[in-house]
Amino acid sequence: MPAFEPVSPEQIPELSTLATSILREHYDPILGKAQNDYMLQKFQSPEAMQQQLSEGYRYYFITDEGEKAGFAGFYPKDGKMYISKLYVSKSHRRRHLARDCVAFISRQAQEEGLSALFLNVNRHNDGSIAAYQKMGFSIQKTEDNPIGCGYYMNDYVMEKPV
Repeated sequence: MPAFEPVSPEQIPELSTLATSILREHYDPILGKAQNDYMLQKFQSPEAMQQQLSEGYRYYFITDEGEKAGFAGFYPKDGKMYISKLYVSKSHRRRHLARDCVAFISRQAQEEGLSALFLNVNRHNDGSIAAYQKMGFSIQKTEDNPIGCGYYMNDYVMEKPV
């Protein structure tokens, strides 16, 4: 059974290193190295993650068999819980860690009286889209969000009631 450990401000550099490792392997083929490098610096650098933590993000390490297998970042937004980040390292995939993490986040949302979970997922990330659908998420809309330097996040917004 996985554990979900809150990330302290002092652990943000370790979290950033884990994020870079997972995201480089997963997203370089989808986005291309240049856009992924830009996004890693903009959203997953220690400075960016420290800022997000100070703005109310809740970061958790996902541990599996004593190893840090991934992480999640989420926060309440508009009466729902927004899952900004949910990543599992390749060596720990297919063990239902993402499903267990979504259940963990869902319990937190319920305790806070929030109505749903929602997230953005890249429209070309077929494996993650299928996994989220299997967990009960449905596509609500399509978004193209500019993130700077001519790059866009071409996403689906998916939602699941809690």
